[in-house]
Amino acid sequence: MSRFQLSPNFWRIQLRQWHWISSAICLAGLLLFAVTGYTLNHAADFDAEPRTVRIEKVLDAATLQALERAKDKSPLPGAVVAAVKAETGADVAKRPADVSEDEVFVDLAGPGVGSSVTIIPETGELIYERTTRGTIAVLNDLHKGRHTGPVWSWFIDILALACVVFSITGLGLLWVYSKNRAITWPLVAAGLALPVILFLLFVHT
Repeated sequence: MSRFQLSPNFWRIQLRQWHWISSAICLAGLLLFAVTGYTLNHAADFDAEPRTVRIEKVLDAATLQALERAKDKSPLPGAVVAAVKAETGADVAKRPADVSEDEVFVDLAGPGVGSSVTIIPETGELIYERTTRGTIAVLNDLHKGRHTGPVWSWFIDILALACVVFSITGLGLLWVYSKNRAITWPLVAAGLALPVILFLLFVHT
C-alpha cells in the first residue's frame, strides 16, 4: 500500500470523530432550539401575563442642557446617562438614541422584555417603561435571535455549522453501516420526502 493511500478505516474513523465532536457542540443548542421550536409553535398555550413597570420623573435643568448635545442614532451624553440611571435604574449607556425635536427615545428591549426610555425635552419629562413576558418569552426570543446582540448571533451561526457537520457525518456513518442495515435508506428517503409531502399537501398554496 502506498504511503499516500488511505487505509480502509480512515473515513470511518474520521466520520466517527467529527460526528461525536459536532454532537457535543450541538447538544445544548439543539435541545434549546427543539424545545423553543415547540413553544413557538404553541405560543398561545404558553402565554404569560405581562408585567409592566412605569416610572415618570422630571429631569433638572442641567441634565436638559446636556441633552441638547444628543445626536440622532448615537449614545446619550454622559450626564444624561447618569441622570437616567439615578432616576430609573435603567442603563442607557452605549445605546443609540432616536433624537427629534419632540422627544428622545432609547430602545432597551431584550429577550422577553420590552423596555424603553423616553425624554420630552420641552417639559423635561422622563418616562421609563419595562414589560416582562416570562421565561418562555425569553427562550422564544433566543430562538429567533430577537434583541440578543451580535454575540448570540455568532453562537447561532456556529451552532448551525455544527449541525450541518453533525448531519453530514451522520449520513456518512449511515452509508458506512448500511450494508448490514437494510432499513437505512428507506428511512433516509422517508425523512427527506416527508417535509416535502407535508408542504405540498398542507402548506403550499
